[in-house]
Amino acid sequence: MAEQNVCQNIRVSGVVQGVGFRPFVWRLARELGLAGWVRNDSRGVEIEVRGAAGQVKSLVERLQHEAPPLARINSVVARDAAPARAGDGFVIIDSRSGRAATMIGHDTAVCRDCLAEMFDPASRRWRHAFTNCTNCGPRYTISRGLPYDRSRTSLKPFPMCARCQAEYRRPDDRRFHAEANCCPKCGPQLFLLDSEGHRLAGDPIAMTLDLLRDGRIVAIKGLGGFHLVCDARNAVAVSLLRERKQREQKPFVVMLANPASAASFVQMGIGEPGLLTLPTRPAILIRKRSGCDAALPGVAPGLAWLGVMLPYTPLHFLLFHEAARRPAGLGWLERAQDLALVMTSANPGGEPLVIGNSEALLRLYGIADAFLMHDRDIVTRCDDSVARITSSGLQFIRRARGYTPRAIKLPRSGPSVLALGGWFKNTVCVTRGDEAFVSQHVGDLDNAAACDFLDETVAQMIRLLGVEPAIVAHDLHPDFHSTRFASDFAQQLRLPLLGVQHHHAHVAAVLAEHGIEGSTLALSLDGVGMGTDGAAWGGELLQVDGARFERLGHLQPLALPGGDRAASEPWRMAAAALHRLGRNAEIRERFAEQQAAQAVAQMLVGDIHCPPTSSMGRMFDAAAGLLGIKAVMAYEGQAAMLLESMAQRYGDVLPLDQCWTIDDGRLDLLPLLGALADEKDAERGAALFHATLAAALADWLRVVAPEARTVVGSGGCFLNQVLMRGLRARLGAKGMQLIEARQVPPNDGGLSVGQAWVALQYLASH
Repeated sequence: MAEQNVCQNIRVSGVVQGVGFRPFVWRLARELGLAGWVRNDSRGVEIEVRGAAGQVKSLVERLQHEAPPLARINSVVARDAAPARAGDGFVIIDSRSGRAATMIGHDTAVCRDCLAEMFDPASRRWRHAFTNCTNCGPRYTISRGLPYDRSRTSLKPFPMCARCQAEYRRPDDRRFHAEANCCPKCGPQLFLLDSEGHRLAGDPIAMTLDLLRDGRIVAIKGLGGFHLVCDARNAVAVSLLRERKQREQKPFVVMLANPASAASFVQMGIGEPGLLTLPTRPAILIRKRSGCDAALPGVAPGLAWLGVMLPYTPLHFLLFHEAARRPAGLGWLERAQDLALVMTSANPGGEPLVIGNSEALLRLYGIADAFLMHDRDIVTRCDDSVARITSSGLQFIRRARGYTPRAIKLPRSGPSVLALGGWFKNTVCVTRGDEAFVSQHVGDLDNAAACDFLDETVAQMIRLLGVEPAIVAHDLHPDFHSTRFASDFAQQLRLPLLGVQHHHAHVAAVLAEHGIEGSTLALSLDGVGMGTDGAAWGGELLQVDGARFERLGHLQPLALPGGDRAASEPWRMAAAALHRLGRNAEIRERFAEQQAAQAVAQMLVGDIHCPPTSSMGRMFDAAAGLLGIKAVMAYEGQAAMLLESMAQRYGDVLPLDQCWTIDDGRLDLLPLLGALADEKDAERGAALFHATLAAALADWLRVVAPEARTVVGSGGCFLNQVLMRGLRARLGAKGMQLIEARQVPPNDGGLSVGQAWVALQYLASH
């Protein structure tokens, strides 16, 4: 008896556009002898399939288990249907527009198949700077809307030539329906301009490499924006880049050809080579070797880690290929290469990343000596992602290119929420159903251009997702641009507005990504966030339950002499510690090089402009100030990073006994600060601070919540690996599990996700 024929309509949702999904369905249907069609639409991919019931069932199952490598399947829903089109074969039909329910894929590093073509002298794509296929290349940064078709990308001005069209239409080709497909004949073109914008004759790649080797700074157009690039081995060039970019001490990321090239600079731990070669290509912080700073002078001063990134665009690979003298094949990519390039974001003055050619010539004038450009537009700014490996896996420091706009699955569905994040390391989050979409890194909202970028990002995400927010969430601080924007947006659309306490949001971000609901113990440690009492919080023990939280305890407050200024001058926090220790008389002599030392001592005596803070970040600053590590910071978080690096170099030590007290839920670290005030060896002092702090935090949790078996950890201090190693070990020995951020950074880059999750639960309870 012949098997019954059926017709089913199949709806596939997730990241299924621009990843070769339609060609995959076409090949699968042909293999199974099925008829029908597949198309993109604003909701994802729609399929109509006709044939034997068993073969149709097999197709539905294989859609999930054999999907292309860049696809991320959220759901496959099949239902019986009457045929909408006649015909015996299986075809790809035109896309259909409508209300969006899918999302554009993320940008991905050029794949090995494309590299093989680029470095094959017989290939028509030999040294082609825009090689890509359905398995790699730009997506998010070239897309103007959904469905993902060439007409909605920045490749629209570049009609495919006959040979590229043939690849695009041939089902057995990996460029079948690759929307960004092109070749040297029909694709974008590279060119090199001098500092005045005049085009230079000759090979752009070869000339760029010559300029870099000559100590020049070149602005190079990437996927989500321009980089400022120089020879990382050239101390003069690195110093000049710092001077021109006004980035005195903040570390730079270095791009190297491969893990073998990095081995002479960093000590590769388990898993780190694999992180470097991820298709998403984040920059990874890896522990330096002893000779790293001498080999790469001025790149990451004073720090124990170096940010390393591998090439991810064809253009990047071409620079390393040129330096290797244009070898054929891929063998050279496995061998160590000498070229080391500083690759830092082209964002002068902390403003958003430069993306346009004319914009680059204007905003980077006086910084770059030359401009390596092309004529394919960057639609969306998207900075490089930065991460590190921990004992619990990959941890983001900045989540952007390669990961935006990947959705985070929420524990439950609800109306759409718009969440605006905070002031530092701003991101925006928009929810749709049970998914949270986090924007790329927007940055610190301390200039007009960054504020405009926030506004632009909100509009873009709402447009791409096709949603109408039901509520707007924001930080409690009334002076943040994100808060003011939230208020104006909600007022214009007559939407409810919800302020979410900073540390509640930090915790909620971790709860959201781990799918944790119900009452949860949480430890939130960061620089500063406004509390419900208007004070500066930052070392908090909370009990969180959905849209509500209770403050179980906090650090014993320390004064902020001079208010916000103390957050960038660790010597002031050290002075505050000395004052609490009854050693105010030491302040003037100890910090004699600081003109305000006497005034600060008097401010502390009179409690004038010395608001209290429970911030853990300021405790790190006080420790760094007392140990003489850093008196005034050149960038946010520098003192804590230097302190961590010193502790890493010194190694493990036992914690100091009786250097903390716990009273009525308050953890007082004053005895520890007193010990550091008398410590002569800064590196030893840094190690003692971390070891003792880990012991104190574990003890705090034991005293305040003796029955707890899990604790959620959040806030920027959870990026400190020396502290976290100690804390995880101590909690593990007590049978307590520490749950940390993984899909978003634990710092303020994850705030928007937490705000969104709190708002969803608020809506559900009201």
